[in-house]
Order: sequence, then structure tokens, then C-alpha cells
Amino acid sequence: MPRILPRPSGFAGPLDGLRPRIDDAPMADEKIEIIASSSSGTIGRARNDVRGVTLPLDSSSRPQSDAFTNSEAFLGAVSSCGVTLIEMHAKETGVPLSRMTCTIEGRRPPTLPRFSSVTMTFEMVGVSQAQAEALVETYRGR
Repeated sequence: MPRILPRPSGFAGPLDGLRPRIDDAPMADEKIEIIASSSSGTIGRARNDVRGVTLPLDSSSRPQSDAFTNSEAFLGAVSSCGVTLIEMHAKETGVPLSRMTCTIEGRRPPTLPRFSSVTMTFEMVGVSQAQAEALVETYRGR
């Protein structure tokens, strides 16, 4: 279980050392990805920073027209994972996939912070039905 620890003094960051950090010893073969989310100055919007890229995300209860909500970003991450994994697998295995779209739909009651169902639809060009089904099975199996 991760432990939440105060940041060391002298750490220069968005909250000047007041942010907790999660400290858990990584295994040697683990990839570590760290994203810092902080207040943006707008209530209901967080600033997310990783690798020099900043992405604003809005609360699902306070969406604004110029940013994804947290729920939309979550669904987008899942569907984009499907696209990138399938495209890379098709290229590596010689399947002639020329392009694809993955549409994801999440349903949830507006008052609950969890999805009751999620449906993904894959549309692929350049492959047979059997190849498309095999590519989706590869995604599902990972």
C-alpha cells in the first residue's frame, strides 16, 4: 500500500513543498509514470503536468467548453489505448490496418462518481472481419 508523505523541504513545486508525495519502492522492471495535478486558479479545474506538457481537466460536475472533464479524459485514455495498442500490434504482425476509430461511451447516474456501463466500438479500415475481431481480442487480452 502506498504511503503518503510530506514533500521534503526545499522542494520547488507548484505548492512549494506542501504537497504530499506517494512513496513506494518500485520494482526493477516497473515503468514509473508521474503526473502532478494542482490547483489551476479556477474552481473545478485542475492543472495536470507531465513531461513538460500541461493538460487542464475539469470536474465532471463543472464542465467548461475549453477542456475535457475528468470522466471524458478517463474514457479518452481507455479508447486511445485501444487505438494505439491495436495499430502497433497490426504493424508488428503484418495486418494491413490502414486506419481505425474507437468510440467509447460511459453511462452513469449524474449523482454517482462511477460508470454503470462502458461500451467500446471499433471501426477498422483495410482488414477483414476476422482480422478486426482478432485485433480487438488482442486488446482485450492485454
